[in-house]
Amino acid sequence: MDEIERIQRRISLHDLRVLMWVIQAGSMGKAAKRLATSQPAVSRSIADLESVLGVRLVDRSPQGIEPTQYGRALLRRGISVFDELGQGIKDIRFLADPTAGHLRIGASIAIAAGFVSTVIDRLCQRSPGLTFQVLATATAYRALIDRQVDLAVLHIIEPISEEHFNSEPLLWDPHVVVAGTRNPLARRRRLKLGDLMNEHWTLPIADAPYGTVVFEAFRANGLPLPRTAVASTLPVRSALLATGRYLSMIPRVALQFQAQNQVFRGLKIDLPTTIRPLALVTLKNRALNPVAQLFSDWAREVTKRTKV
Repeated sequence: MDEIERIQRRISLHDLRVLMWVIQAGSMGKAAKRLATSQPAVSRSIADLESVLGVRLVDRSPQGIEPTQYGRALLRRGISVFDELGQGIKDIRFLADPTAGHLRIGASIAIAAGFVSTVIDRLCQRSPGLTFQVLATATAYRALIDRQVDLAVLHIIEPISEEHFNSEPLLWDPHVVVAGTRNPLARRRRLKLGDLMNEHWTLPIADAPYGTVVFEAFRANGLPLPRTAVASTLPVRSALLATGRYLSMIPRVALQFQAQNQVFRGLKIDLPTTIRPLALVTLKNRALNPVAQLFSDWAREVTKRTKV
């Protein structure tokens, strides 16, 4: 038996969970309350881990508890351990009842409200016992690394780390210029991007992922970024578009899968430099639970039926 195996046999999942809560809470007392145990029991678990590993895992001070570099390393791996254990429990429950299961999905707001909700609705019609949690966020990659979600559906704006992520493109998606149905421009057929520079624009925030794509679109046409009356996320821009007084630029898939309260039309202006893959993204070396596989299958099916 080698040293690593001896250490593995002496580390308990309970003590590892205690360490995770101590670091998250920042104190032994708070962790004890969360775990419904005593502070001496929490201290004993930390001491046992430090004794087995032969290193200090946390620094104690009047200001609270801080992980050492060894504690951070163990915490990072410990999160993976409990995540994989949780995935295994989900697998067992799904095998026992294939009509039930739970999936956590990360997606940008533009994708969550339309495309993701469409896939979920079709999947739930087939398997009504499934449940979902959708995290609409601009930081889906971080949510994957922190294991807050099981998979993400997003546009890959810049190349991603193949060391950390798997990606499967579902479709290649350009941005489109959109106007509210009440905007007279929605009925115009012959338009160029340069014709619209003096219009009222509501665009993504400049340093947001979609903001860089929008900037590229104007630059590729030899144009500066127009004066942006309102820079915000899609829900705010959708409300402004509905007035008929604004233009915006969004991924085409968001136009194809509009939420019920979104009524806008795409203008016939080609923006080839904005094409990006809409992809399923998962964490490398992390087994997907069966519901994630089902969702992925239906996402592929929905994109096949999408008019491009």
